[in-house]
Amino acid sequence: MELRSEILDAPRVAGAHDAEYNRLLRALPAEEYAQILPHLETVDIPVKAVLFEPGGPIEYVYFPRTCVMSLITPLDNDVPVEAATIGCEGLVGLPVFLGGKSTTVRGLNQIPGQAARMRADAFRRYAADPGGTLAPLVLRYTQSLLEQTAQSVACNRRHSIEQRCARWLAMTRERVRGDQFPLTQELLAQMLGVRRASVSEAMALLQERGLVRYTRGKVTVVDRHGLEQASCVCYHVVRARYDQLVSGPCGAREA
Repeated sequence: MELRSEILDAPRVAGAHDAEYNRLLRALPAEEYAQILPHLETVDIPVKAVLFEPGGPIEYVYFPRTCVMSLITPLDNDVPVEAATIGCEGLVGLPVFLGGKSTTVRGLNQIPGQAARMRADAFRRYAADPGGTLAPLVLRYTQSLLEQTAQSVACNRRHSIEQRCARWLAMTRERVRGDQFPLTQELLAQMLGVRRASVSEAMALLQERGLVRYTRGKVTVVDRHGLEQASCVCYHVVRARYDQLVSGPCGAREA
């Protein structure tokens, strides 16, 4: 595919850059953002939408804005397990950046919302620019994602289900930038790799402490700071490490 050379006028680019919800895209210099903006397609992604399958082609790289995506590791004759959660701080489709055309994991959308997507071939060509900022930025993000995955391995072995549940909810609330989001206990159990009954018990404890409410497949965060404190140390470690690598919070810049 030939990359379009269209450059939008400066005011429109500046406005789009300042309003950009994806943290990686917003971290790009305005001139580089202007170059890739014509190749970013805004899409609404429903819950459980499959982005790519194990062994299948990865046609797009996704930059979540208000949705939350997961990388799922399938297991023979067993419930698949979440390997990583990705929201407005990152991108889904790293194998494209690393030179691969497929992966052994499934890309799945967990929380409905918007994302910007870019065709894999276009992304490769922009990332290959030796003088560009995109490649070094994505390299730092790759490091943060690897560290998040490593932290999750330790978390799954050492921390209670209640702590892990609080961590997942706190991270999701931060990514969607809202106190309410759709989530079933069945889906959360799959993300944590535990039985649904265990998630029900953990959610009941969090509700008793006045941290969340759960009704009809919707979670409402009542006490954000309390939920963060109820999370295991992994929540704070992953968040602080990411802040060291990529500056700025999720969401549009505030005046």
